[in-house]
Amino acid sequence: MTANVPPSADTDPRLVEFAREVFDTARRGEAATLASLIDQGLPPNLRNEKGDSLVMLASYHGHANAVRALIQRGADPDLRNDNGQTPLAGAAFKGYAEVVGALLDNGADVEGASPDGRTALMVAAMFNHVEIVEQLLARGASPNARDGAGNTAFDVANGMGATDCAARLARASGKTI
Repeated sequence: MTANVPPSADTDPRLVEFAREVFDTARRGEAATLASLIDQGLPPNLRNEKGDSLVMLASYHGHANAVRALIQRGADPDLRNDNGQTPLAGAAFKGYAEVVGALLDNGADVEGASPDGRTALMVAAMFNHVEIVEQLLARGASPNARDGAGNTAFDVANGMGATDCAARLARASGKTI
């Protein structure tokens, strides 16, 4: 199964159930099982009907070991879902610092923006995830990048009342609060 390809009437229901179980395995973060399945030939960039890859699901549910296992077996750390979201932005949104580190350690683009121009730094800042903001800045995320509306990470943090991140980003970009 790949993104936006619904099973046809002649699709074996066992295959559909197997695919569902694989996606649930990623959500549960079962790294050894995922590694074994890929080693046996499962495509590492398998995507569900929403375009969520195994890496996206493992990232969004906070499973750094599963993320590492998948990427080490060829999964793309930047594969976007049908909404244009990256695994890094998903982990930043949820506040999973260890997953953010695993993605960055394994090649995720620190500046990869969604279609609206939002970066993982902006997402983390919006929700006052200071540890993740620090990680992203240390890995080269630009505090001066702007989304489609012209906002920086400082702007979105400030607008959301994320005072800790706004203060940190003000220092990083030379602004005063």
